Order: sequence, then C-alpha cells, then structure tokens
Amino acid sequence: MTDNRGEGLEERRRRLAAELAERKRETGIEEAAEKSAEQSRKGYAQAMKLSSEFISAIVVGALLGYLFDRFVGTAPWGMIVFLLLGFCAGVLNVLRSAGMVSAPHPADRAARTTNERQDGDSRSDQR
Repeated sequence: MTDNRGEGLEERRRRLAAELAERKRETGIEEAAEKSAEQSRKGYAQAMKLSSEFISAIVVGALLGYLFDRFVGTAPWGMIVFLLLGFCAGVLNVLRSAGMVSAPHPADRAARTTNERQDGDSRSDQR
C-alpha cells in the first residue's frame, strides 16, 4: 500500500512540474510581448513629443512673423523670416530632444565667458 501511494504522489509531482514548466514558458512569452508593447508605447510617446515640439516652434515663428508684419507693415517679409527662424528652432529642439545635439549648460556658458574675459585682459596687458 505504501508503494502505491508513493507512486501516486510521484506521478502527481511530475504532472505538476510539467504544468509549471508549461506555464513558465507561456508567461515568458507574455512577458516578451509586454516588453515589446512597452517599447512600442515609449517610441510612440517620443514621436509625439518630437513632432509637437517641431510643430509648435513653426507655429510660434509664423505667429510672431504675422504680428511683426501687422505692426511694422513689412508684409510678407516678417512672416517669411520668422517662419524660417521657427523652422530652424524646431529642428534644433528636435535634435536636442533626440540627443543628437547637446544643450548648452549654464556652467559651460559661465566658464566660456570667464575665459573670454581673461583672454581679453591678457591681450590688453601685452599691448
């Protein structure tokens, strides 16, 4: 009787191990699909961010150009110039957001200004 019971437990243990292994494989597939979907959402969010920055810069440039033309009376040149400036600002914003161009840091600007002042002082001393 003990052997019969032990064999039944061993059989149930094997079945349980097989079911657990199958579930782990299914879960692994689901985790991979979830990671893929998460990457897709991140990519979509990045694309929306970049496109909104680009479009907003162009719209602001066009609006400023229109207002400039309206008050100064230089139509259509103000609109053209500010639209091009907005386009350039949009491209620069997209490149900065994408990590292609680094944004200037205030510390870098301060160091550059200090170096320029020191260079100017040393030049005046040489004269």
